[in-house]
Amino acid sequence: MWTITQRLSKMTNNIAILLGWVSVLFLACSGNEAFTIDGQIDNAGNIKTVLLYEGDRKLDSVFLNEKGAFRFRRAASHPRLLTLEAGINRYHVILQNGDQLSFRADLTKDSDDYEISGSPLSEKIKSFAGTIAEKERFQEELETSFASQAVGLDDTALMNLRQQFLQKYRERMQQYTKSAVQFANQHDDLAGFYAMSTLDAELAETELIAYADRIAGRWDDNARVRQFLEEMARLKRLAVGQPAPDFESLTPNNQPIKLSDFKGKYTLVDFWASWCVPCREENPNIVKQYHAYKDKGFTVLGVSLDGNPGAWMRAIRDDGLEWTQVSDLQQWGSEVVGLYRIQAIPTSYLLDPQGIIIAKNLRGPDLEAFLKKTLD
Repeated sequence: MWTITQRLSKMTNNIAILLGWVSVLFLACSGNEAFTIDGQIDNAGNIKTVLLYEGDRKLDSVFLNEKGAFRFRRAASHPRLLTLEAGINRYHVILQNGDQLSFRADLTKDSDDYEISGSPLSEKIKSFAGTIAEKERFQEELETSFASQAVGLDDTALMNLRQQFLQKYRERMQQYTKSAVQFANQHDDLAGFYAMSTLDAELAETELIAYADRIAGRWDDNARVRQFLEEMARLKRLAVGQPAPDFESLTPNNQPIKLSDFKGKYTLVDFWASWCVPCREENPNIVKQYHAYKDKGFTVLGVSLDGNPGAWMRAIRDDGLEWTQVSDLQQWGSEVVGLYRIQAIPTSYLLDPQGIIIAKNLRGPDLEAFLKKTLD
């Protein structure tokens, strides 16, 4: 006959076995409800942690163990473009629930030189990682070089230097845009999408809008894709080839002026402010082009983001801005700021006589060249 102690022991063993099976079943089921990253950082030096980002938002961080190993485990309702950061090195991955990513990197090597397996989309984006890394290095080097060369320059020299660096940036980004488009054409999946999402919307507007049209209706469960499509829809309303949204504002003499009043002429809609140094630096160029082409069907509509009417009118007078100027003196709270999605100034739109956007953000020699080609 079993004693009470034996019966309790038997019951305890059965419960332990049952709980063990429940644990196994739970782990088996939950494996597809999260992704894992098992990583190894060689030659970490003083680096003690690895960070996990989505865009600019830090999601998580873990310590390296004494052998340089680390592990992340997180849920992802849809494939997500993430970045592992160790020191100054950044590694791009695309992960979804069920992925078991194996990652290894050496911090003495470039950030595009790493080993990866266990995530098909991450393996695909790795083939584009070198191109992304080259672009990021170029941007950092360009910013550093500009900062060092700009020291001590007067306003004219600084504006010329800025134009030189902008030209270098545009040329390099044109090459990067071609590479991203080619990669997306070869990879008609989320790896291609994430490559396209790294493009500069101002410089790759046409390519991005075309791509958004191409993928519309796909990957609807992916929040990043939905956000991209919504942003492209907003961008498309202000794209080259679209009619410029009409608006009404007031001159310094409180006279109402509409953008549609300027139909019949090539019109530069120039968003600026008296306190904006780059705007004031560009004003002499706009004055020059205005006088060169005002008798050939060209004019300017200045839209100020000022809040102080005195400062606004002094700047108009001091800079010799003879064209029509308007402002509601609401600064960034102005309705036209939201209508035209102004995020920084100077910003400009060049319209044809029918009010169609034909170019954006032409400054310095670019504006002169465009007007010469169009109106001479």
